Amino acid sequence: MINSVSKSNYKQDDLSDYFGAMTVKELRQGMRRGMFIYPFIFIQLLSVIAMSVEFQLGDVEVYSEMTGVLNPALFFESGPFWMVAGVVCILLMPMGGLALMSEEIDDGNHELLLMTPMTRWRVVSGKFFSLWGLCMVTFVSLLPYLIVRYFIGGIDPWRNVAMGLSVVSFSAVMCAGAIGASVFKSYFHRIVMMVLFTFSMMLSWLAPMFSSFMISDACGVFYHLNAVAFTVCYTLIGLAMARSGIRLVVTNYEVKPGVLIIGLLIFAPVFISIFTGMTFGFGGIVGVLGIACIAWNVDMTPKAPSWMAEPRSNVPEEVESR
Repeated sequence: MINSVSKSNYKQDDLSDYFGAMTVKELRQGMRRGMFIYPFIFIQLLSVIAMSVEFQLGDVEVYSEMTGVLNPALFFESGPFWMVAGVVCILLMPMGGLALMSEEIDDGNHELLLMTPMTRWRVVSGKFFSLWGLCMVTFVSLLPYLIVRYFIGGIDPWRNVAMGLSVVSFSAVMCAGAIGASVFKSYFHRIVMMVLFTFSMMLSWLAPMFSSFMISDACGVFYHLNAVAFTVCYTLIGLAMARSGIRLVVTNYEVKPGVLIIGLLIFAPVFISIFTGMTFGFGGIVGVLGIACIAWNVDMTPKAPSWMAEPRSNVPEEVESR
């Protein structure tokens, strides 16, 4: 009776299998790691300090015509609270992902994982959703401060909604980039790849986002469609870089997938800017989605066509006993 009750309680408290085995494993471990506990406590202390500063300053939000999602300038124009949320959820916590994939690769665990039905995308996405989920748990813990800010007055509701979505989107991109950079062996190479990823992201942001803003003189429908496409694009690029690091076999006629991802990071801003200019600012989203499709398919394992017969098994035939 006691065993049945304990098992039922365990099943109620346990995470659902819907999240995937890799995600559940990483979330269990991540909730105990210092990369979640210390930033979580740190952001609560900083949020209290930021709120007390805002009480003293009064109106802290500066009017901006470009009030929309994924506008980095708004973090400096929306008061100390959003600066604290941005630094912790976009910079500090995602940087913990620089060690995630190396743990699996250095110990050879990725080879054991790929021997199971789990694909490379599931391994990488499990790491991503666990790290991003920890960032979101930290961000959700800040909602009471947002309610207090709203009742104080002088706060634009749409500005705060846009800032919240910006934190969620930027955090997803930076988590994917950190996980992608973690497949490299030394910390120096990881930092270099993270810097390359960040600069590529910033340059790719300029053309489609500014052009869509100039067309409508506001952050309207075109602007936010580009914001969604931009988030999806660079999240996929970061995950594709992580997936390329756990490829077990690369044949002689294949280009190493890591080289292709680095080339994609370098030429993505050029391609997006040219496509945006050729379409007079209207087609930036198409260029961004094109880069996302390339990132999705850049590391596909070659497969034989369906019409080709299977190779014969290389097993010695049984010798008839005389």
